Amino acid sequence: MILQFISRESSLILAVTPANMDLANSDALKLAKEVDPQGLRTIGVITKLDLMDEGTDARDVLENKLLPLRRGYIGVVNRSQKDIEGKKDIRAALAAERKFFLSHPAYRHMADRMGTPHLQKTLNQQLTNHIRESLPTLRSKLQSQLLSLEKEVEEYKNFRPDDPTRKTKALLQMVQQFGVDFEKRIEGSGDQVDTLELSGGARINRIFHERFPFELVKMEFDEKDLRREISYAIKNIHGVRTGLFTPDLAFEAIVKKQVVKLKEPCLKCVDLVIQELINTVRQCTSKLSSYPRLREETERIVTTYIREREGRTKDQILLLIDIEQSYINTNHEDFIGFANAQQRSTQLNKKRAIPNQGEILVIRRGWLTINNISLMKGGSKEYWFVLTAESLSWYKDEEEKEKKYMLPLDNLKIRDVEKGFMSNKHVFAIFNTEQR
Repeated sequence: MILQFISRESSLILAVTPANMDLANSDALKLAKEVDPQGLRTIGVITKLDLMDEGTDARDVLENKLLPLRRGYIGVVNRSQKDIEGKKDIRAALAAERKFFLSHPAYRHMADRMGTPHLQKTLNQQLTNHIRESLPTLRSKLQSQLLSLEKEVEEYKNFRPDDPTRKTKALLQMVQQFGVDFEKRIEGSGDQVDTLELSGGARINRIFHERFPFELVKMEFDEKDLRREISYAIKNIHGVRTGLFTPDLAFEAIVKKQVVKLKEPCLKCVDLVIQELINTVRQCTSKLSSYPRLREETERIVTTYIREREGRTKDQILLLIDIEQSYINTNHEDFIGFANAQQRSTQLNKKRAIPNQGEILVIRRGWLTINNISLMKGGSKEYWFVLTAESLSWYKDEEEKEKKYMLPLDNLKIRDVEKGFMSNKHVFAIFNTEQR
């Protein structure tokens, strides 16, 4: 409440502080500094100078050396509670105050600028000067308001309540004001800021950045079931065949099921935004309370428009989810392992050359890991494999200079080896049908 008065530029601030407390911690000076940081409108008053500890004084403060103010400080000595109970009159109190300043060694040189009479005189003088300085500005403001009112009066001289032109103009002004208020609430630039709760654009922002991600996190997800689904999808797509690579159709089938789950949180997000927009419309039409029918029609029209847009928005969201389901981008970083495997396979196929007579047809080249420790000492190792119609050979690297082993393919077949639902690599075994 104090700030409401001292914040006005036309007011003078009287900051009263006891001398027996730290001036830097004075609540009065702190409040004054908030609204008058330069100290141009503040007058400092120091009381209880007679109650200071022995050997201390407020000389530096009264000489305006500590926390200076443009209008300075004035020291006073008031009646104590004992004096009041003893019914000490004002004249005796003023005389005692005068005697205190004249007899005190720290204040005697400034006694003529201390005391209650000097404070009274200073306040009267400074208030008079302040009013005189404020009058030109006040006069100019009153003149502008007078001209505005005279202009408005001139407009109403020929006013007819039943004039349709004026009714239309008033109606348009109220509708335009509704549009301005609605935009300000959404954009966050309104004159009146709600400090009790989020509303308008702030609440919509929270829905998108906090509530929507929370709804996504809440989606039910069982990793064990997902692993089982992936395993079944891969096996069902291979059928009776044995595949070396995980088919992209398996990923598409699993990802499509996950994408469908996005529909519910997306539509819920739209519902929350629509509800907040409708609440904002009702808040903006509160200014039309004097015209109940106009308010009702405005709310109905705007709410109907919002509901129409709600339907279109939901259709677009569902369409976007359907689009995501229709095409699964396996080149995305989430499928980078699969994409790299496919890319390497494609590159190797391109390297195949049509052999001349006498040359051996190469079916496939690539890196494989041998897990049979008894065959290759030292544990699992990766080698560069070359598969032909007659043999399977592996080398130290892609240059195919240092051959490690060559395995004839007569009577050899392959079979899958189960490693788990989420194996990173496909594992298979080579066996001899004649048990050699």
